[in-house]
Amino acid sequence: MKTSTSVLAIAVLGAVGAGGYWLGTRAHAPVADAAQATDAAAESKAPKARKLLYYRNPMGLADTSPTPKKDPMGMDYIAVYEGEDDAAASAATGGATATNQVRISTEKMQKLGVRTEAAAMRMLGKTLRVAGRVEPDERRVYSVTSKFEGFIERLHVNATGQAVAKGQALFEAYSPELVSAQREYLIAVQGVKAMKAAGSEAQAGMTQLVESSLAHLRHWELPAAQLQALETTGQAQRDVTFHSPVAGVVTEKKALQGMRFMPGEMLYQVTDLSAVWVIADLSEQDIGLVRTGAKVRVTTTAYPGAAFDGRITYVYPTMKAETRSIPVRVELANPGLKLKPAMFAQVELSVGGKAAVLTVPDSAVLDTGTRRMVLVQVGEGRFEPREVETGGRGESYIEILEGVRDGEQVVVAANFLIDAESNLKAVMRGMSSPAAAAASGHAGH
Repeated sequence: MKTSTSVLAIAVLGAVGAGGYWLGTRAHAPVADAAQATDAAAESKAPKARKLLYYRNPMGLADTSPTPKKDPMGMDYIAVYEGEDDAAASAATGGATATNQVRISTEKMQKLGVRTEAAAMRMLGKTLRVAGRVEPDERRVYSVTSKFEGFIERLHVNATGQAVAKGQALFEAYSPELVSAQREYLIAVQGVKAMKAAGSEAQAGMTQLVESSLAHLRHWELPAAQLQALETTGQAQRDVTFHSPVAGVVTEKKALQGMRFMPGEMLYQVTDLSAVWVIADLSEQDIGLVRTGAKVRVTTTAYPGAAFDGRITYVYPTMKAETRSIPVRVELANPGLKLKPAMFAQVELSVGGKAAVLTVPDSAVLDTGTRRMVLVQVGEGRFEPREVETGGRGESYIEILEGVRDGEQVVVAANFLIDAESNLKAVMRGMSSPAAAAASGHAGH
């Protein structure tokens, strides 16, 4: 009996121990599984060491190096790791090939002073300031000459620069030819009176002679007052007086007391300076902006506080080859005769478009001689050279007809790119391939 009881007790104790072990293992199983999962996740999140492939040229040239080095400008080559390819860069730039890109590190951009500005729609206007010179109005210059030979008896105006009024006496002259012509006229007049009793045919002939003599005197421009005196007094006038044809200034005088003059010889030049011209020389690139009738403002160093308003009345058809400039004529009033011929002047002319156009700063355009380029920022440290078609020019901006879109960032301060001309040429040559040309055209539109 005791033996059976002992066996039963041992069996119960064994069952209790086995149950406790089973419950213990079940309780600890989730904790172990969670720990294993945590370890696996930690292993998956641990950064893997990147594999260095090579070092590439910072300017985007097809030049690589297995070891770190610098380019001729002292820029460090950029490390390229496994997984970094140009396909991602091409997708980010809208399909442009990475071989056409100029790449610069952020540090180098700051050192070199690279600045960008967005292409934007603007009114393309500017003020042209050009030098000019005051000249007489050629239509207001008069020459005093004689149609007959004679001698100067007396000068009334005897100094260059003297102001004269219209009709003022300049000089008196004696001409034997003129005296003879007057006498012929007087004889013809007396003949008409003497033949009143003759036949009509004789009277007609004498009357014709009078008219012919009178026309001769008028052809020689004998003043009307002297002709009337000739008819009234019946006496030939020995001297004839020459008068100023216009109010102005004597700008040239060749007449001397007692000198002999010949028909057509210039004795005085009188210029009306109440209105003058200013001839301004415009550069070849600005001449397309100028139109006749445009208002201008003229200033001079002689009168710093004074400005004269005028208009462009003529654009000359020829260019000065030595200065590559085209003269334009400005007409303006000259109150008080302040503007003197040959005086230097400054001409200001406002020109501008009638509608907003796409523009970039003028410093952004690189002129290679055969085409014009801009550098467009397509990413951080990535720049793409594009060929552009330019239009008009403003004060500090240039119109872009094709090649850049509104809002794109263009490089406006990157003198290092000009210094690295050989590298740029290599990049630009890559654009001559059909695929690159198509990509550039796609980016420009």
